[in-house]
Amino acid sequence: MIRAGIVGGTGYTGVELLRILALHTEVEVAVVTSRADTGVRVDVVYPSLRGYCDVLFCAPELEALRQCDVVFFATPNGTAMLMAEQLLALGIKVIDLSADFRFKDAKEWSHWYGMEHACPDLLAEAVYGLPEVNRKAIRQANLVACPGCYPTAVQLGFLPLLENNLINVDHLIADVKSGVSGAGRKAELSSLMSETGESFKAYAVSGHRHLPEIRQELTLAAKQPVGLTFVPHLTPMIRGIHATLYGQLSGATLADIQSLYEQRYNNEPFVEVLARGSHPDTRNVRGSNQCHISIHQPQGAQTIVVLSVIDNLVKGAAGQAVQNMNMIFGLKENMGLRVIALYP
Repeated sequence: MIRAGIVGGTGYTGVELLRILALHTEVEVAVVTSRADTGVRVDVVYPSLRGYCDVLFCAPELEALRQCDVVFFATPNGTAMLMAEQLLALGIKVIDLSADFRFKDAKEWSHWYGMEHACPDLLAEAVYGLPEVNRKAIRQANLVACPGCYPTAVQLGFLPLLENNLINVDHLIADVKSGVSGAGRKAELSSLMSETGESFKAYAVSGHRHLPEIRQELTLAAKQPVGLTFVPHLTPMIRGIHATLYGQLSGATLADIQSLYEQRYNNEPFVEVLARGSHPDTRNVRGSNQCHISIHQPQGAQTIVVLSVIDNLVKGAAGQAVQNMNMIFGLKENMGLRVIALYP
């Protein structure tokens, strides 16, 4: 039995990890940390977990975590990097859901996240945890950097085109919408339902923190630098990411591209390429680890449009983290993640 610890168990991604791991047949949730709720039972704070998790929240200290085989960090940026070295030295696997280890360049990370990186030497060791690209490396990893929710949807949508040199890499556009849970479980005026309901807006147009992460990984896929315009939007829903991706084709037909996507993701347990003409809907992946993709070529012109949807808290965070854990420990990749989306 794998003994798991969750640092940051009271945020949305933390409780999503608890929801998934509570039914995982090969995992025991041994430690869940929260400074604010230390000493309180997890199922008191989250009654939805009654009968599934009676662990007491504890302080995020090394002594408590040393009993674990794997530690998930569902924490704000800047927390995992303060503890990762000590945990790795104890032989504990680390899976970080924050951005602390996603970049390879510590200076660029500092530029976007506004603080010095505490352990830049670990950036080279960290494996970027997108299974559809880095499966082999993830299986051997000690430290996994889970991709962000926006980067997951965008990469899965663009990858087949970039890997096969089928679009102009200088002019990629990612127009992406997110539910408000992507902002985290903190008291913030802009996330209140009365502020977001019946409204829709773009934000961080001049540069979102996920932009360099997406650009870094798309560059690797294309094997050359990419030019990317990324515009995120906030929508009045709780869960979901909808990415509308645009590129200029270089020769292929829509039928060829549909076939290419189907072949590329044919053996991927959590990516579903829909039939031509389909329009994926965020409600059809809500609560699941699935990504639904469809491809369009409006008016038969040179612009290709890829639609990619995920649940930001599952495939965009906790579900993908568990998917990575399964691979690290030699389990079936879909173990604990065979969850049908909630409908309606």
